[in-house]
Amino acid sequence: MFFHASQTPNIKVLTPRISNHGKPLIYFTKRRENALVYLSNAVEKYCKEAGIEHRGAYKTWASYGFNKDGMLELDEYYPNATEDTYKGVSGFIYSAERIGDYLKMTDIPYAVTCENPVTVDNCEFISDSYEAILESAQRGEIILNKYEENSNAKLEWIRKTVTDEYKKSNSSPEYQIFLKAKFDFI
Repeated sequence: MFFHASQTPNIKVLTPRISNHGKPLIYFTKRRENALVYLSNAVEKYCKEAGIEHRGAYKTWASYGFNKDGMLELDEYYPNATEDTYKGVSGFIYSAERIGDYLKMTDIPYAVTCENPVTVDNCEFISDSYEAILESAQRGEIILNKYEENSNAKLEWIRKTVTDEYKKSNSSPEYQIFLKAKFDFI
């Protein structure tokens, strides 16, 4: 089974869209719980809630990775980041039994891309992404690393990484506004 997250309702056929890789692709994961983190973008949610106008695609904020076993680890880089990003956000997880030809992504476990339209076999409505993430973490399907659990070394890494992100994002003012709002050291 292949899973794809979207906030768009009633999709019957998933079609490739211009991607981070610069060509039309559809992204899937073979693990339903991994799709949950794609239901909300912290930058987009913050800007909409703050009334900040923006045209085009939002810069993506993603603070997750995978452990040595390929399990998704969602890291909080600021206090209550998971709740802040996902609470109250609804969406859909579309699934397909077959997607035709696909390529495995080497940098994201269980993820694949497809260049062709894919017929949806099932659609699951997620009423609150935050609650779904907490449930998945309670079942041991993902790991949620709370901000308060970060070591001093990790906090220093976050400070350096976010500061670097801010400096190199001049072409994305809404991203800089988001970073400034969430990280008081900027």
